Amino acid sequence: MRSTDERFPALTLAVRNLSRQRVRAGLAALGIVIGVFAVVTLGLLGNALSLAATEELGGLGNQVIVSPAEESGAETLETRDLAAIQRSADGRGTVVPLKVTGGTVTANGGRTVAQVYGTDRPQALFGEGDGSVPAYHRQGAIVGAEVAAELSLRRGSTVRVEGNEYRVVALLPEIESISPLQPDSAVVLPSEEFAAPGFSQVVVRADSAADARAVADEVESRLNGRQQRVSVFSLRSVVDQISEFFGLLNGFLLAIAGVSLVVACVSIFNVMLMTVSERRGEIGVLRAVGIHRSQVLRVLLVEASLLGVVGGAVGALLGTAAVVVTATQTDLPLWAVLQPGNVVVPLGAFAFGVLVALVGGLYPAYRAAWEPPVEALRG
Repeated sequence: MRSTDERFPALTLAVRNLSRQRVRAGLAALGIVIGVFAVVTLGLLGNALSLAATEELGGLGNQVIVSPAEESGAETLETRDLAAIQRSADGRGTVVPLKVTGGTVTANGGRTVAQVYGTDRPQALFGEGDGSVPAYHRQGAIVGAEVAAELSLRRGSTVRVEGNEYRVVALLPEIESISPLQPDSAVVLPSEEFAAPGFSQVVVRADSAADARAVADEVESRLNGRQQRVSVFSLRSVVDQISEFFGLLNGFLLAIAGVSLVVACVSIFNVMLMTVSERRGEIGVLRAVGIHRSQVLRVLLVEASLLGVVGGAVGALLGTAAVVVTATQTDLPLWAVLQPGNVVVPLGAFAFGVLVALVGGLYPAYRAAWEPPVEALRG
């Protein structure tokens, strides 16, 4: 069985050469470590922040809010408007008509001002998937978390809203994500409790972001074809702007980190150039005894590659560990750091570090391999 020296002679020679100049090689590799570390930490942090922000927005991007346009002079949506919105959202999401007003809420000797919503389908808007909010609402009041805490309310309590008494039939779960509504400081009543006809707005909870865009476009086409009757606000635009901002931020951070790798490239170039200059005689002897220039080139490029591999691996591991530790010690969600897609960042930084090392060692290696043996032996 062949030994490692016989199977990989270039690798063996490269390791021996680097071991003879450990300090210089270590400093060159340190440049790669710092550069890759910077790329990994900034890249992972940027991705994690973007994922956390997107999660915080929840289903915000899938909502379309339709309300009367100011130009129309109307304060509520008509029945035909609601029917057109229903047709536009058919098969694409859930339509929830909503009446909105403000009111004074009193209970247990306390008083507060709350947003009062009127809808017969509270779970579609406020359920958060936990089943505590009824799917259909026919009587009583559903109270938001902040109102319940302020007035010491629980299920079965009696609450007075603008002079009318209601039994609390459910408490809304506390909303941790961003929402265009204000469920925490709200009271939800059945629509029939509102004297005014029509609805203040209609909220469409689309099945996806693409469906939300399609619904918004079709509502615009159906209701605003001849005159501006409704105002259509798709919250997808807000999410897109936030995602675009984080994309620009990530690019900026990675560009800054990339400067470190450029400096590392210069360091590798300098180390390899000095190494070649000091070993001109040795390389000349090798060439004189019949070693082909391609073999000399291979050995020197392997030396540069080893610096990149070692520095890149150490930098990628340290950068990943640093971001994980940061997530455990701060409010940055650890799940956002450990997303499978984030593995591209350390792997990409490692590959870039090896490439930088190769680029830095290419010219010195080429110069040494193609120098005439006679000139190299003269020193």
